[in-house]
Amino acid sequence: PMMLKQMMKEKNIVSVEELLSLCKESGVRIVACSMTMQVMGIKPEELAPNIEVAGAASYLAEASHSGCTLFI
Repeated sequence: PMMLKQMMKEKNIVSVEELLSLCKESGVRIVACSMTMQVMGIKPEELAPNIEVAGAASYLAEASHSGCTLFI
């Protein structure tokens, strides 16, 4: 994580914390994939506040009714 933060700083890229703050201010809904979290050993309590967790099927059902962006 530290190497990634340093690379972002060197390239003048906004930090993840700042991006999450901007998303919150803009009303963006962030949904983390439960299967990916399980594979990577990430627990829901390790996520930033206001990040939802859902499975792929739930996400796709929600996404089909909204203007959303899928980031992989």
